[in-house]
Amino acid sequence: MRAGKVVSGEEQVLKVVRSGKAHLVLLSDDASANTYKKITDKCSTYQVPLSQAGSRQALGRAVGKAERVVIAITDPGFSRAMRNRIPATDGGG
Repeated sequence: MRAGKVVSGEEQVLKVVRSGKAHLVLLSDDASANTYKKITDKCSTYQVPLSQAGSRQALGRAVGKAERVVIAITDPGFSRAMRNRIPATDGGG
């Protein structure tokens, strides 16, 4: 987060997905149905890998913030390292 390689918040994540800068999106298990659909559809359209990543509390704690429903990794090397540790779908499918 400090290096500026992680973006959080639904609108900010959608913005980096559309711009092609997102290399991995992490979505909490307890995201609302509307948020889940919006994020998975956008990741599928733009071919961005997507992973379910625990609760919003766990996701927020992982980036040193309060609760987070969705985050995007914008660094290719960091996203590769994350994908080696967690399962992700290719293109949000």
